[in-house]
Amino acid sequence: MERIIYPLLYFNISKNAVLGLLIGTDYQVVDKDIKSVKATLSERLSRQYKKEDDYPLINISQTKIRIFYVKVRPTYRETTGAYPLSQSLEVPVVAVYGENSNNYFECYLPLMKESFYYYNAKELVTLATHFAVNYFNKLSPDEIYRHLMYREPKLDSVVLKVNFHREFDWGTPSYQRNYADLERVAQRYPYSKSFQKRMSAFPEAAWELEHKVSEVIEKVLNLRANVLVIGNNGVGKSSVLQQAIKKITTKSRQQKLDFTFWQTRAQRIVAQAKYLGEWQENVEKIVGDLESANGVLWIIDFIRLLQIGGEGAEDSVAAFMISFLQQGKLQLIGEATPAELESIRQMLPGFVENFQIIKIDELPEDKIFAILDKFSAYSSKNLKINIEDKALQLSYRLLMRYYPYQSFPGKAVRFLGQCVNVAQQKNSQQITKNDVIATFIRQTGLPELFLRDELILKSEELKSFFNQRIIGQPNAIDQLTGIIKIFKAGLNNPYKPISTMVFAGPTGVGKTASAKALAEYFFGKGQKRSPLIRIDMSEFQHPGQIARFIGAGKEVGKVVQEVRERPFSVLLLDEVEKAHPIIFDALLTVLDEGMMVDAFGRVTNFRNTIIIMTTNLGASNQKSLGFNPKIDDESAFLAAIGNYFRPEFVNRIDSIISFNALEKEHILEITRKELNSVKQREGFVSKNLQLIFSERLIQALSDLGFDKRYGARPLQRVIEQVLIAPLAKWLLDHNTLKNCQLKIDYDDQLIIKKIK
Repeated sequence: MERIIYPLLYFNISKNAVLGLLIGTDYQVVDKDIKSVKATLSERLSRQYKKEDDYPLINISQTKIRIFYVKVRPTYRETTGAYPLSQSLEVPVVAVYGENSNNYFECYLPLMKESFYYYNAKELVTLATHFAVNYFNKLSPDEIYRHLMYREPKLDSVVLKVNFHREFDWGTPSYQRNYADLERVAQRYPYSKSFQKRMSAFPEAAWELEHKVSEVIEKVLNLRANVLVIGNNGVGKSSVLQQAIKKITTKSRQQKLDFTFWQTRAQRIVAQAKYLGEWQENVEKIVGDLESANGVLWIIDFIRLLQIGGEGAEDSVAAFMISFLQQGKLQLIGEATPAELESIRQMLPGFVENFQIIKIDELPEDKIFAILDKFSAYSSKNLKINIEDKALQLSYRLLMRYYPYQSFPGKAVRFLGQCVNVAQQKNSQQITKNDVIATFIRQTGLPELFLRDELILKSEELKSFFNQRIIGQPNAIDQLTGIIKIFKAGLNNPYKPISTMVFAGPTGVGKTASAKALAEYFFGKGQKRSPLIRIDMSEFQHPGQIARFIGAGKEVGKVVQEVRERPFSVLLLDEVEKAHPIIFDALLTVLDEGMMVDAFGRVTNFRNTIIIMTTNLGASNQKSLGFNPKIDDESAFLAAIGNYFRPEFVNRIDSIISFNALEKEHILEITRKELNSVKQREGFVSKNLQLIFSERLIQALSDLGFDKRYGARPLQRVIEQVLIAPLAKWLLDHNTLKNCQLKIDYDDQLIIKKIK
């Protein structure tokens, strides 16, 4: 028998309640005293061991506890920005740490569910502080204050008695083996059953790809070859490797072949290297451990091997591994997309020559539906959640239309998995078409109008939506509503951005407001973040700044990062003419194909974005930028844009929309719109204060908020200075005022009167 000792952190949260956190596990218990807590946790560990023949692994001795404090400034984060509180807090951090059998240290931060390794005892506080600061910076102020409520913790332990595990008994008892360097950067695969259940409720199955699984087994096990599985995202590369590894492992145990697999990410191989030559030494040690363990290393993010280690691919980790691969000392498996494979061949041809390639193509429609049926059957049998056939068919149709650049079955399995997770949270046993649409809306922000064919787009309602948000630009509204009608009919090109436009016109006439309105209509229904990505192109006036824009080497550019995080969005490139011409060249493929591929074959898709570029080109040719009875000289804008940009750039733009200078009645209308927004501010709503604005005030704000050079742009600043600031001071002087109406007038200064 072997004794596994788990440290137990516990808090006395009240007179008759103790909270216990079992270190190295997800278990936590509240009971009347520490004795009861230990008994409950001990019983839970024993039950898991008897049922699953498995238990949580932990490997530290002489456990200690330490409490230190980090300074944190609580911050409220909204879509409009971040709002930090005025004072910082000293927040306690509880660390449980000790030395493991490999002669380095492990630390657990149980209240944060974080853990890490370290090699110098003096690094404990520095590393723990780093994790803690990152953790607290993601929390809301309320969540941070909860950490101040815990009382001083104490440390105890829970013991589990186990037999030596037969799973690793393949001739030589595996518990005597020690692969310290390999275990530091990789973990054994397949995972334990309990760990797999925590990761996903669905099996790692390679449905309809059994022939590819057999091909991997033949090359890895019988030929002892390095294998690279190639296919587009979603075709099932990972599932094929997972299933092949499980079958090889089972066969290895039956035949006592002592064959092992180790899974890792490329970055972990060099993560601990601090000085020149250290990562090369680490790779040599890992190769030695793999030889001793008869192991195969599975690199999840294969392309990253060419990006880490040195400055370029020629002095990367991949280049260093070539000699080991050629000598047969190292066996690797991995996966990549066709674009990534092409990049590897161009950057480091000697590396990929050491691999046997297995290609996986996207499955035909009948096999995709066979997989969806198997997924549905598994969900019904094991999770007791039934997926209607109509829901499966609708999922396929929506994913086919809105995610044409991703492949089946992966995108369908991921999406249906999200539907199942939502059903579990709601304790629902049925997934219908309505559930599919609700999940799709949350994922994309698209309105239900676009997802249901039976819903009719009403032109009057559509125009009303934009007329309320865009003032004085009937031409722009007509063209924007036209784009929406094309998209609703499904007639847009699925292999390009939804639309690419240039908004041309003077400053302050509603170009940005139009982009916001379009983003709200298209993608504003489900996303937590704003669907408008706004990039100031004046930041990219130098050719060297293209790396900041689209990325270079290991660095991801601003536009790429934003679109990867929000693929369903409106991308607003503000004042595009101020950017360097090299930026326009980089955008050609995006405008034409909706794709951007970097040097490492990483693809960023813009096919679910609307790209809008604003410009003032041609505005200086107008007679006036202020009040003008009518300006409809679109030819001036077209000529200026055509003269400034190269023809191949202009030809890739779907439409150029000109914005007129605003007239007096438009400024008044915009003022009324802004004042209606003011009425909805929290300070007025919470006290039930109803504001009534006089016509004299509206006229005064309209006159003060318009500038011939900047249009209506200064209006919001004038409202804040002339209206909000004096009104706030008056309300502070009358802080008991509630549930009444305030009439607000203006006569060289603000006049406020309570009328009810």
